Formats: sequence, C-alpha cells, structure tokens
Amino acid sequence: MKHLDKIKQIATELYGPVETEKFLTTLKDLLKTHQSGNPPVNPVRKELDESDLALICYGDNFRSTDISHLQSLKVFLDEHLAGLISLVHLLPFYPYSSDDGFAVIDYKKVNPDFGDWADIKDLHQNFELIFDAVVNHISAKSHWLREYLNGNPDYSDFFIDIDPGVDLSEVTRARVHPLLTRFEKAGKPVHLWTTFSEDQVDLNYQNPRVLLEVIDILLFYASQGARIIRLDAIGHLWKRIGTSCLSLKEAHQIVQLFHLVMDLAYPDVLLLSETNVPFRENLSYFGNGQNEVQMVYQFALPGLVLYSLHRSDATALMNWLKTVPPAPGKCLYLNVLATHDGIGVRPLEGILSDPEIAAIADNIAQTGGYTSSKKSTDGSLCPYELNSTYYSALATFQDESLNIRKYLASQAILLSLAGLPAIYIHSLFGTENDCDSARTTGQKRSVNRRKFNLSEIRGILSNPENRMTKIFFAYKKMIEIRRQQRAFHPKGSQKVIPIAGEVFSILRSSPDNLESILVLINMTPEILPVALPENVFQSKNKIRNILTDSPVQVRKEIEMSPYQVLWLKGQK
Repeated sequence: MKHLDKIKQIATELYGPVETEKFLTTLKDLLKTHQSGNPPVNPVRKELDESDLALICYGDNFRSTDISHLQSLKVFLDEHLAGLISLVHLLPFYPYSSDDGFAVIDYKKVNPDFGDWADIKDLHQNFELIFDAVVNHISAKSHWLREYLNGNPDYSDFFIDIDPGVDLSEVTRARVHPLLTRFEKAGKPVHLWTTFSEDQVDLNYQNPRVLLEVIDILLFYASQGARIIRLDAIGHLWKRIGTSCLSLKEAHQIVQLFHLVMDLAYPDVLLLSETNVPFRENLSYFGNGQNEVQMVYQFALPGLVLYSLHRSDATALMNWLKTVPPAPGKCLYLNVLATHDGIGVRPLEGILSDPEIAAIADNIAQTGGYTSSKKSTDGSLCPYELNSTYYSALATFQDESLNIRKYLASQAILLSLAGLPAIYIHSLFGTENDCDSARTTGQKRSVNRRKFNLSEIRGILSNPENRMTKIFFAYKKMIEIRRQQRAFHPKGSQKVIPIAGEVFSILRSSPDNLESILVLINMTPEILPVALPENVFQSKNKIRNILTDSPVQVRKEIEMSPYQVLWLKGQK
C-alpha cells in the first residue's frame, strides 16, 4: 500500500470519509510546498553509528553579554565538543510563557532572548540537530488560544472544553493541579483540558485541522535542519472519557501518520517518542518496527543505575537488561541517565518494587534533591519524578575522589549500552544541585537546570583541580575512545555476562561480530577480585583495557579498584 493510501486509511478511521477528503487535499498541498520550496538541509545523511552521541541542552545554557545565547552555546561546543558530539538536542528554543520552554507561544519562531534562526543554522554547521515538537499542548499566551477565546471560527474546536461535572478520575495524571482550567470564551466560561499546567492547554486532535497544523510544524522543523524530532508527551495526544487518555490506539495512529508524512517529505528525519510510562508500554511506540517512531528513550535506565550504585549491586540492572529486546529493524534506543525533567519513576514500575523505588527517593532527599508527585486514580499522591542532578544523586561519600569515580562509573554504563547515548549538559560537568534556583523559581525541576556564563565555565575548565574539570575531561576521554570502537555501534549486539552481583558486565559486539568489548564495572567502593568469564576471548594473553591502552594480565582473576571501569578488547 502506498504512503498516501495508508494515510487515507488511518485518517478515515480517525475522522470519517468526508473529513478525510478535506484532510488529504490540504496535506497534499503541504507536501508539495515542502518538497519543492523547502529542500532538506542535508539531502543524504549517514546512518547513526558508534561515532554518534547526542548532547541535551537549552539554547541558553551558556550566556554572554556581547553575543546571543545560541551563539554562546556554539562557541562552547566548537571549543570543547566538536568532533566528539555529533548531535545537539536543543530543548525548546521557541518563545514560551513557562516550564522553561515547554509552554510554547509560537512554534515557528526562535525565542528572541536566545537568538534567531540564523544562529540555529550556524550551530548546524558542525552538529546535527534534534528539535522538540511540543505538540500535545500550547501556551495559554499563544495566538491559537487567544483566537479561540475570542470566538474566531477558524480556531473553534482547537481545544478540549469539558463540563467540570464529568468524571475524569480514570485519566492518568502527570501533575497534581486540576485537570481542567477555567477560561472565558466570548464572555462565557469554558473549562479546558490542561494535562501539565494551567498555562499548557491541550490541543484537540479530534479536530483534523489541528493535526494538519502540527504536521506543518513538523515539516517546518525538518526544513530547518532537524535530523531528529522529539515528540514531547506524545502518549497524551488523544482523549477519550472513561479511559486513561494515555497511549490510546488513536495516539499511535497519529504517530503513524507523522511517520508516513515524514517518509514522503524528509525520509532521513527520525522521530523520537517521549513517553514517561512503564517500560513495556514505552516500547509500543516502535509500532511494528517500521510504522511509528524510530527511537524511544530507555527511561528505566536512570533509576536502575542509581539503585544499583546505591546498593553496590548490579543484579536488578542486569536482570532488566536481559529482558530488553533488540530495537526492531532500523530502530534505536536513546539511552539517558539525566535529562532536564529529572528521573522518571513510572518507567520503573514492574521492574522495582514500591519499597525499592521509595529507597531511591529517600537517597535523593538525603543528597539535597526533591520528589515530585502525581495524583493516582484513587486521589492519593505517589512519586512521579525525582529532581536532582545525577552527580548529586550519587555523591554520598565525604571523599570527593570516590564520588567522582562512582559518578564516572555511572556514565560509563550509559556509554556502553546498545543504542544512541544522549548526555545532558550538566552530566558532562557533574554539576551539583542548584537548590537556590529551585527556591527562587518555586519549581523543583530548576535544581537541574543551572545556566552558566560563558566566562564562568571557561574559568572552571581552566582549573585542573576543580571537580567539574576533572569530570569533564575524564568524560571527554571516554567519549573519544568509545566513538572509535565498532563494538559500540548502536545496533551492535549486547549480552549480559553473569559474573557477580557487584559487577556490571556485558559483552558488546559489532553488527558484523568481528569486534567485541567486554565491559566490566565495579559497582562498589571496595577493591574487588573479579574472575574473567571463560570463552569470551580466544586468548587471555592478548587483552587490552582500551580506556588506558594497556594490556591486562589475566590468570584466575583480576583485581578491580573501587568503581573501576574496564573496556576489555581481545587482540587478534
């Protein structure tokens, strides 16, 4: 079945035959415009491989008085990460009214406080780009909502007006605020669906005109150079009263439509789903491996790595890895340990018990972080997200050098796994919790969103004794080594090698099985004797630790120092 036929079939299921004909007419016009007037920035792009890593950052993470924030970011990246990081995930850089960018006022403009589209183009010279499509909701300050409230018929049914007496108790919530927010429309009250905050008003995808507007936005992002488009909160797109309103069939169908449209106009652009849901539900956004997103987050990973390092035991993490299927077809996992959002709890459901999850939250509190809660269907509150920098979450020792070793061990796990690693900007430095900002903004997430002056970060990195400097350059070294190893190809195989509970141990192999690396990480603060597993290497006399480029003499066992990382490669 051709792409347009598939689009017609899905649209008919969603909107019926009459509306679908109108939908297809407009869609064809959009595609014609983008295919003729907006050629892709890079018409042919290589497939992602072991040399690719992504950096997650805000457009204003680095600031300067004489150049724009985006130009400051480019200066930092060009100085320190060119040739190491290939993709830059720019968190929403559009005009916004709240939530550090996720309440978008205008999808097609660059926040003038950050810079302009020319700055985005300049950044794209040395880096591929990941854009956010924040299309579940839009700012209450947006033109769309203003026109809707003014009664403009062009914007009727753009939003979801619900009688406040309707039972919405089955809806899966992300926050504790009321699900409906009261507005005035042409002098009369309306109660609009607001999943995430009263300033983030959900769009009504049961109106096909909304879907067309969003498709136009996705095509625009691709035309501006996006290699990957992150579909924010995509599981919430479709609402049906009496259900959870999360990951419904219709939400998956809309993702399938996005995929088909991008295939027609920009086939090299990849879609990434952002769904803070339990692990198996998250995998459902791969669809059949060809028809939905090409990338999903490994959102269970951050909590499991924390739990394992807190307990000095990798058993739970290794057991989970055994259950992770290879990403289907050409799809990839996006591996993260930290993001701007914090550490999600829901992805751990079904993997860790409630007491084990509570133990992680307790450790976060003891190291100066916070727990954000959500309201369950029974009205009770439960942990939804842990707010902390990843370094602070792990820094439990008085000995700073031991904290650094422990932290770098966590990041080595991220770099070792099958999939594409995505590193949050503060993870590169091991930034500590910014509790002052959290108190100032009243937002717990601010603890993990510190901004730097460009001169400030240069000063920090010029001091070799600074903790952040030590972490930054050790991290860069790991990245440099990793991206040269075919065994770390994102589609290479990954096998758990059982050794001992205190050791993280996996075997990574290149897609052609010609190169392998045994990853061993001591998860404890103690010196640990480790027996090298049999039959991993053809000869135990020709093994090197590629992190130090030194031979490893193996007899019955090797001795690993606290939190030591070994990437062992057999020599032919």
